[in-house]
Amino acid sequence: MSEERGKAAAILATLRSRIAEGEYRPGQNLPPQRALAEEFDVSRDTIQRVLQELKTEGWIEARQGSGSKVRATPPIHVTTPSKVPPGRVALGPFIARAFAQPTVELDVFTFTSESLDTHMRVQAEAIRSEQIPAPERIMLRILLPSDEIELPYPRARTPKGATPTAEVQELDRILQARTREIIRRHTSSLRNALRNLKTDALVDEVDVRVLEVPLAPTHKLYLRRGVEGLMGPYRIVERTILMDDDTEIDAWDVLGLGSTLIRLVHDEGDPHAVGSVFMQSWQEWFDACWHRYGSC
Repeated sequence: MSEERGKAAAILATLRSRIAEGEYRPGQNLPPQRALAEEFDVSRDTIQRVLQELKTEGWIEARQGSGSKVRATPPIHVTTPSKVPPGRVALGPFIARAFAQPTVELDVFTFTSESLDTHMRVQAEAIRSEQIPAPERIMLRILLPSDEIELPYPRARTPKGATPTAEVQELDRILQARTREIIRRHTSSLRNALRNLKTDALVDEVDVRVLEVPLAPTHKLYLRRGVEGLMGPYRIVERTILMDDDTEIDAWDVLGLGSTLIRLVHDEGDPHAVGSVFMQSWQEWFDACWHRYGSC
């Protein structure tokens, strides 16, 4: 069972990447379940679970007899400039610009690292397939919420003003445990994807450091030191979460994959420009958090 879940997680990440990078475009049908099962060498039951999760996350819509279709507005904007609304950006091109440099240097503050994992694996695969030149060094620091704090989301839905029952509290415990597992899984996935580049002698130096902090992110933050940054709030939504045992829980949750990201760029000629102030203030905040909680 654990092996099948591992395969499902890998397939889920792959299909997310294909949608995020535009291989499956908005309005386009995904390959039939039979074809996906053959491609990934898994059962159709596994493919159905993956497609259900993609539907829950807002990537696809499915109708009986019509197959699975990429939604017109998938969670991560497809990386076609003409399709991205003014002022909004996608994470994929940002990560790609970082990997176009001899030294990849990224600082990230996030809730689960799910989006980051997706795009890191895309870049790692591009290096392996020689679609892009390999950088000399990869330096990544990630701030994640620690196990010491009680996360404000996801939470089981209860009527407004109602007192949580023992059943609701148990559902909250289950949801929190699921979230912790998502954090561990995606952090391990991206760490392995990058470190394996060094193991296979494709990148000279890889340094991936993860620091757990007693903070629950209300936003995600991506920084390329002294160059550019992305920032966007997590969207609080009502949604039904499909659990590993196929049960469903109606919950308040946050969707990082669908968050609006704003890009600001450091202006070397003007330290008072909005982009310059943004980069300096948030880099100082990140460094202070790293120093404060990393020294505990």
